[in-house]
Amino acid sequence: MSIDDKLDRVLTRSEELKHLLATAEGGQFGALSKELSELEPLVEKVEALRAAERARDEAEAMLADPELRELAEVEYLAQKDAVPRLEREVRLMLLPKDSADERSAILEIRPAAGGDEAALFAAELFRAYQRYAEGRRWKFNVMDYDEGELGGVKGAVAEIEGRGVFARLKYESGVHRVQRVPATETQGRIHTSTVTVAVLPEAEEVDVQINESDLRIDTYRASGAGGQHVNKTDSAVRITHIPTNTVVAMQEERSQHKNRAKAMKVLRARIYEAQRSRLAGARAADRKSQVGTGDRSERIRTYNFPQGRVTDHRIGLTLHKIDRVMLGELDELIDALTQEDEAARLAAEQD
Repeated sequence: MSIDDKLDRVLTRSEELKHLLATAEGGQFGALSKELSELEPLVEKVEALRAAERARDEAEAMLADPELRELAEVEYLAQKDAVPRLEREVRLMLLPKDSADERSAILEIRPAAGGDEAALFAAELFRAYQRYAEGRRWKFNVMDYDEGELGGVKGAVAEIEGRGVFARLKYESGVHRVQRVPATETQGRIHTSTVTVAVLPEAEEVDVQINESDLRIDTYRASGAGGQHVNKTDSAVRITHIPTNTVVAMQEERSQHKNRAKAMKVLRARIYEAQRSRLAGARAADRKSQVGTGDRSERIRTYNFPQGRVTDHRIGLTLHKIDRVMLGELDELIDALTQEDEAARLAAEQD
């Protein structure tokens, strides 16, 4: 089916929905209204494209008239530039949507290779995402923060609430590498450490069915750097989902009940993402996006402090402003990754 045929169908469906709404009742009215509201932005863009195409063609026809040529040429050039831009925007809107894009997300950060230095960088990266979330007016809820020595973390988990959180942060999953001279290094040698980041779309209970009989729940005394409850009560919770061998531990809250609720939220998100990954396997086999698979084992970015640069290896982008990035200014990186993914998806649709 040609792109024009697809656009004609969109406009036809929009008109059908308007007529159906005139006589719809109850639940049917709600479903039709929802479909129409979701279709309206695309309809507006298609109408803008068609209007630009008409204006371009009309101006082109007027170029033959000597008296109108100068005026027509300005209009023709303006619409000639507008049409390809609008075409691309329409094609992007026609691409299949990731159903999880509009969701909130669970962020998990853990040090990998590098000992104390990796733990320190994990804490810094966690704060960078917190600043980014605050800058976008998202709600950043720390679910678990297992503090280590020297101000680092053994692991940190946060729930980031807001519209479109997963769409913005999903490209952050993977291995983040840091190169710098640790504070404890006496000879000035640069050390390389790594941290793993996982960004999971938040799952509702309806998304993932978890049977209580499939869970093993252990309670134990919390350990760590702070809190009066540490080592006094069995408030920490470890949940193992036996069929998938997925393990989630939570000890941030004083209440065992609250820790269990948080652990279940993370467990649900991990299982949901695993299911999504399996379903996406066939698509990934056909086309591996240049922005990567989102796998935690994939090295995606290097933070080189001596040279003041951040390099994203998936798209070859280097920014010489590491201090700003660590303050949560991530939009330049995320925008570039989003555009690269959109370009790859558009190319795949046209193959």
